[in-house]
Amino acid sequence: MRPVFVAGIGSSAFGRHPETSIEALAIRAADAAIREAGLDRSDIGALYLGNFVAGPLLGQEVLAGLVADGLGLPQIPCTKVEGACASGGIAFRHAYLAVATGMCDMALAVGAEKMTHADTAAVTSALNCAMDFRSDGVSGLTFPGLFGLAWRLYEQRYGATRDDISAVVRKNKGNGLKNPLAQMGADLSTQEIGNARLICDPLRLYDCCPASDGAAAVLLVSGDRLREVIPQPVQVLASAQARGSARIAGHPDLCTFEATVAAAQGAYAQAGITADEVSCVELHDCFSIAEIIDAEDLGLMPRGAGAGYAAEGRTAVDGDRPINASGGLLAKGHPVGATGLGQIYESVLQLRGMHTNQVKGAKVALTHNLGGTGVACTVNILRATDA
Repeated sequence: MRPVFVAGIGSSAFGRHPETSIEALAIRAADAAIREAGLDRSDIGALYLGNFVAGPLLGQEVLAGLVADGLGLPQIPCTKVEGACASGGIAFRHAYLAVATGMCDMALAVGAEKMTHADTAAVTSALNCAMDFRSDGVSGLTFPGLFGLAWRLYEQRYGATRDDISAVVRKNKGNGLKNPLAQMGADLSTQEIGNARLICDPLRLYDCCPASDGAAAVLLVSGDRLREVIPQPVQVLASAQARGSARIAGHPDLCTFEATVAAAQGAYAQAGITADEVSCVELHDCFSIAEIIDAEDLGLMPRGAGAGYAAEGRTAVDGDRPINASGGLLAKGHPVGATGLGQIYESVLQLRGMHTNQVKGAKVALTHNLGGTGVACTVNILRATDA
């Protein structure tokens, strides 16, 4: 396995893009990544594109080929990958493996989604494709329902309060105010969060990430191409993927996702580091309770301590465990196929020392992208080249 580096990044703002097609969003993000790297696009050897619901919501597939055509790439392998909400993270891992194994010297990972044009019923129906339709789909349970159950179990087991979990929302929405790519940054009080419209008890409006449009892209290169790279490259220390149950009943405990635990363990082993060496984290906070469960699954804090860490400010930008300095999904929005690559984009800015919510001394970053009921998970670890 050869060393792999991030040479260029690009991203749209996450939010509403009613006049822009999904292909155009993806092409703009990918073109920005290629131009930032200053490399010849004719040398790109593979393209992987993460997307989940363009088929049901837009009637458009074959996105990888469409985007490659719009970028003017040669006749290279172009593949769309799908893993529910982890689609972007999986696209990144495939691009990483293509370079690490020597299949090519440069690979492009792109993620894109358009959701805001559709009504709530259509979006909910499309997202529910991430469940096992035969066992869970017919029950009528949606993802807010699943995470509402997880909240109740966590609350009973560890004694977390509504105010503790609201601290996650206050932090992430506040971080989003400083991120120009974020859709819904806000300065919210604990009372405003607790009194917001009920979505699925105990989840309220601000506990849930918004549907979004957006795209992000990352250009990866082998170590011997670094001499051609203009901006500061960032090394990919690890890219791991694991599966969990596709069925809700297949999870022995809703206070943990086995796929996250397995992917995290694999990534730490591959990188040769521990969780204590991670400077900043971008994780999959599709709901406020998800950030707490994810952080514990990643080994960033002991079991049952996640809510307390948030309430005490330990996961803030200036805390000892900075999580979602970008604002996370709660503030940035969740254009499903783009989310995993958006996390990489934010992490690379942190490691370059260029983020609007800069974590002081950030040298090692971790990203976590979880799909469906925990059926797919990717964990990536990146390091600044001067670390």
